[in-house]
Amino acid sequence: MMNRSIFLLLLLPGMLACGRYEVIEERPPNVIIIFTDDQGYQDVGSFGATDIETPHLDQMAAEGIKLTDFYAAQAVCSASRAGLLTGCYPNRLGVHGAFMPDSKKGLNPSETTLAEMLKEIDYKTGIFGKWHLGDHPDFMPIKQGFDEYFGIPYSNDMWPLHPQQGPVFNFGPLPLYENETIIDTLSDQSNLTSQITERSVDFIKKNKDNPFFLYIAHPQPHVPLYVSDKFKGKSKRGLYGDVIMEVDWSVGQVLAALKEYELDEDTLVIFTSDNGPWLSYGDHAGSAYPLREGKGTALEGGQREPCIIRYPGKIKPGRVINVPMMAIDIMPTLAHITGAALPANKIDGKNVWDIWTGTSSQSPQEAYYFYYHVNELHGIRYGKWKLYFPHSYRSLNGKPGGTGGIPVDYETNTIENVELYNLSTDIGETTDVAAEHPEIVAKIKLLGDAIRAELGDALTEKEGTGIRPIGVVE
Repeated sequence: MMNRSIFLLLLLPGMLACGRYEVIEERPPNVIIIFTDDQGYQDVGSFGATDIETPHLDQMAAEGIKLTDFYAAQAVCSASRAGLLTGCYPNRLGVHGAFMPDSKKGLNPSETTLAEMLKEIDYKTGIFGKWHLGDHPDFMPIKQGFDEYFGIPYSNDMWPLHPQQGPVFNFGPLPLYENETIIDTLSDQSNLTSQITERSVDFIKKNKDNPFFLYIAHPQPHVPLYVSDKFKGKSKRGLYGDVIMEVDWSVGQVLAALKEYELDEDTLVIFTSDNGPWLSYGDHAGSAYPLREGKGTALEGGQREPCIIRYPGKIKPGRVINVPMMAIDIMPTLAHITGAALPANKIDGKNVWDIWTGTSSQSPQEAYYFYYHVNELHGIRYGKWKLYFPHSYRSLNGKPGGTGGIPVDYETNTIENVELYNLSTDIGETTDVAAEHPEIVAKIKLLGDAIRAELGDALTEKEGTGIRPIGVVE
């Protein structure tokens, strides 16, 4: 493939001779988002894992940037994905929790997804992996801006082999989709990560000559854990570690394909996860250490995720950035670097390109808001501070999680009064300093009042004026 700069130089004399002086714009960058499921903050070598080998992700961090204070949009599957793909707090869209199979609800097609935004400027778009934004045909990926889809419509445990099938659930077969057609029902997921990887690499090959958006949404390491034979028994952390090693291999395959097709310097790659580890599953769950709690809470372990970004030549490598950011910021940042137009509907994310490139260390967001359950405002991140409003949350309270894929029950804890933590000195949220900083508490409370007016808050019975309707079918 001819270097683009040389190509333009060769064209220039002919253009001048013909009296053509218009600027030929460079092809906009390809975008790849790799999104895992229920991965813990510590489950990557560059984020502290010592018992799982992740050489490709570690190399990606060395060649790019590591975001230490990056948050998923919410601590649960569907809501988190809605935030990533729309740039909105999911509760603004009426999306809460995780959609069940055969739900009549889904991401409203009136919302603009990343795929739809980039298709407007002629990107090819593909999703391989888990969707989980509504399994009715009206809400599936092909209707939401994606040209290609291969994967499952919801979480991989929503199938007859769920450990609570019968007493709690009555799941039907887990379908595997090719675009809008069910091509199989899964009884074994051992090769699914490999299949998703193969499809992703093939998508890169097919679209090497035009800009593309590739969304790789791995169903793993969400339970039930499955890994191919080539990674069984390879890690020092049992089956969970084996699964992460295979995800790391998949990242390596994608990066190798970019090099093979000379797309390396033309492609932005983002790796992160949808929420923290499902701690009740014990040895089948990840580690959020040194953070507090995990999936299903607005505490740090529930939403702070490993995030690595690589874009050779555009993002200076080897840097660690501790400015708070959230998945909602990805859409406006991609709009900025690709030249795409932002959605007509209001979004909540902000362009953080200057932070990624190191030209600024100032967040464009005044604060980030942590909602959970059905529109409950649980917390706010304000600079180095994290404040929690009174609410209940689940916890193991120090007891061990389950073994062999069988979960244990959570207990319920309650925050009775406002709590404040200085995350710059207390990442594990061990010491409430609200009494020592009344001025910070007062400031964050005002931010809470403002967001309640717009997005509501079930805990204080506030109805927001900025909430849009969720998609519903009869």
